[in-house]
Amino acid sequence: MWRKSSYSGDNAGECIEAAPGFLPDLVPVRDSKDPHGPALVFPAAAWDSFVAAIRHGEFPLQG
Repeated sequence: MWRKSSYSGDNAGECIEAAPGFLPDLVPVRDSKDPHGPALVFPAAAWDSFVAAIRHGEFPLQG
């Protein structure tokens, strides 16, 4: 159900998890370090656009 970001390492650092398909047309997103805490919920189309923008380098990663 929940999937951790592929950019998350094994160091328990800054990680998010998303659950696409859990709710119709919505994608919940949460902090993987706080699995019982709150989740933000985004329209699926907006989440897909966000992920595509990251994959195309529109939001440079900071390391």
